[in-house]
Amino acid sequence: MKLCQTLKNVDRFRTVFDFGGREVAHWFPGHMAKAMLYRNPIFEDSLNVRPHLLVLNKMDLADLSNKQKILKKLENDGVRNVLFTDCLKQRDDNVKKLVPLVMELIKTSDRFNREENRDYCLMVIGVPNVGKSSLINAMRRTNVKKGRASRVGGEPGITKAILTKIQVSERPLMYLLDTPGVLPPKIESVETGMKLALCGTILDHLVGEDVIADYLLFSLNRLRRFGYVEKYDLQEPSDDIQHVLKRIAVKLRKTQRVKAITGVGNITVTIPNYTAAAYNFIRAFRKGELGQVLLD
Repeated sequence: MKLCQTLKNVDRFRTVFDFGGREVAHWFPGHMAKAMLYRNPIFEDSLNVRPHLLVLNKMDLADLSNKQKILKKLENDGVRNVLFTDCLKQRDDNVKKLVPLVMELIKTSDRFNREENRDYCLMVIGVPNVGKSSLINAMRRTNVKKGRASRVGGEPGITKAILTKIQVSERPLMYLLDTPGVLPPKIESVETGMKLALCGTILDHLVGEDVIADYLLFSLNRLRRFGYVEKYDLQEPSDDIQHVLKRIAVKLRKTQRVKAITGVGNITVTIPNYTAAAYNFIRAFRKGELGQVLLD
């Protein structure tokens, strides 16, 4: 009976997210303008004349039941050289496949297969916070048994310039260039921008942690992914972000003391830290702790 009532409540949740008249998100710092490179239609023509491999990283956060569907869609778009990786694993078999795959692509390209060249230099390009630096470090760890050479972080904008060549293989001798992640100067829609923010490709504070958290709750409910209920000890799914954040703050003891002015003088009260709770909620999603979610 309780389950039926819960499902009825869920059916009354929001079906459309209110963006509050916000304009299309923009995030185009100076370092992006200097390195406007990544796999999107703007550069498709340039990439198609060069051997290139599409690496889909963070596969541990993906719903791999859709893997074949994703590969088919990419193939229809003309993308056939695809590899899924998890660069945070100490040993990832797919990372080991990268150098042989790259060499095969080069050998089958007449223009770039030159016998006098005994070493190879490649660029790693992509949107922010997808693990480009982690990929370089993983290849270096796997192939040359060396520590990380490229700085990484859990937010976009860590790499702000094209770095020096980093060796990632001895035989063959291969170097990679880490590049800043970039987005188009104008994102096509507010919802696309919100999805990018939710995935961490736009700095949280530029959109607002509270807004991202609310959009996350809306998306989880719409997809019927209620892992957050158990994780944060809620009694049932909720469509009220303030209620959810309050429960998160209480569970994690994320509180703050503020002064309140009353008729009898100032007092200090303890209230939930909603910003800290929103940050934890978002981070839990990005780390896969709320289950695997495919944002369509």
